[in-house]
Amino acid sequence: MKKIGIVGATGYTGVELLRFLVNHPDIEISLITSRANAGSRVDAMFPNLRGYLDLEFVSPDIESLCECDLVFFATPNGIAMKYTEALLNAGTKVIDLAADFRIKDVNIWQKWYGMTHSCPELLADAVYGLPEINREKIKSANLIANPGCYPTAVTLGLLPLLKAGCIELDDIIADTKSGVSGAGRKANVGTLFSEVSGSFKAYAVSGHRHQPEIIQTLSLFSGESVDLTFVPHLLPMIRGIQATLYAKKSHIHCNLTELYRNYYKNEPFVDVLDEGTAPETRSVRSSNMCQISANQPSTSQRIIVLSVIDNLVKGAAGQAIQNMNLMLGLKETTALRQAALLP
Repeated sequence: MKKIGIVGATGYTGVELLRFLVNHPDIEISLITSRANAGSRVDAMFPNLRGYLDLEFVSPDIESLCECDLVFFATPNGIAMKYTEALLNAGTKVIDLAADFRIKDVNIWQKWYGMTHSCPELLADAVYGLPEINREKIKSANLIANPGCYPTAVTLGLLPLLKAGCIELDDIIADTKSGVSGAGRKANVGTLFSEVSGSFKAYAVSGHRHQPEIIQTLSLFSGESVDLTFVPHLLPMIRGIQATLYAKKSHIHCNLTELYRNYYKNEPFVDVLDEGTAPETRSVRSSNMCQISANQPSTSQRIIVLSVIDNLVKGAAGQAIQNMNLMLGLKETTALRQAALLP
C-alpha cells in the first residue's frame, strides 16, 4: 500500500480527492493537513466521508509529509513551492493541484500570479499532468503540475485539430463557462447563491491566469506560436465547464468525428460524440470524463468544438488521481471509473 498525504484538504478539490481516494484499493491516506482545523475530525467537516475515513486534520509537518510515498497539494497558489524541494529530496513524489509549476517561464508566472517563485529551478523538472499528451513522462515523474480546469477542457478540445494541422493557429477563440465551485470554497460575495442565481456574466476579460497556461501547452504541442482569445464566464450552477472553441479551417481537409475518435481511441477518459451532438455538463458531473464533439457548420469557415468536463474532477482531483496512478505504477483508471450523476 502506498502512503498518501494531502495538504490543504478543506476545499472542494480536497474533499473530491478524499471522495475518490477512500475507495482506492492500492493506497492508504496517511495524513490530511489543515492549520486552521488541526485536531478536528475530517468527517466532521465532510459528513459524506463518515464511515469511510477515520482521521483528524493535522498541522502540516515536513517530516511527516516526507514519510509519504506521494503528497497532493490542494492548496492556494504559492504554497506547494515552499515544501516541494524538501519532499523531492526525501524521495516523496508531489502533485500540485494549484499553479506553482504549470508555467515554465518564471517571469511569466510571476507576472500572472503576483509573487516571487521560491524554487524556479524546479520548473524545468515539473511534468505537466495532462495524461493525454504526457503519459510516458508522467510515469517517471517525481513532480506533477496538475493542469487547470479551463486548460484541460480547452486543450483536450483542440489537440486532434492541432496534430492534424486542420486549423489556423492565428485566431483561436475559447469561449468558456464554469460553475461557481471553480472559485473555491472561501466566502466571496460574488459567488453567493443570491448573487449568481438567475444571472450570467463574463469575468477576467482583460486577462485570465489560465490563458498563458493554455497558450504554452498548445504552442509546445503544435511547435508553433498560437494566438488565443480566451474569455471565461460564470454560470449559475455548482459544477461543470463547457468550452466552445472556434478555429479557422486550414487547407487540410479532415473528417472531424473520425479524426477525434482515432486520436482518442485509447484514452479512457475522453468520449467523442457524433458531429452535430452537443455534450452537456450534466453528462460528466462527478466523473473524470471529458466529452467532446467537433462540428463544421455549412455556413462557416470555422470549426466549432464543444468540450465539457466536471471542473472538480477531470479539471482537478480526478486528473490528479489519474496522474498518481501513473506515477505509482498502478492501473491508470483505478478508483476513477464511475458514471456521471443524473439528474
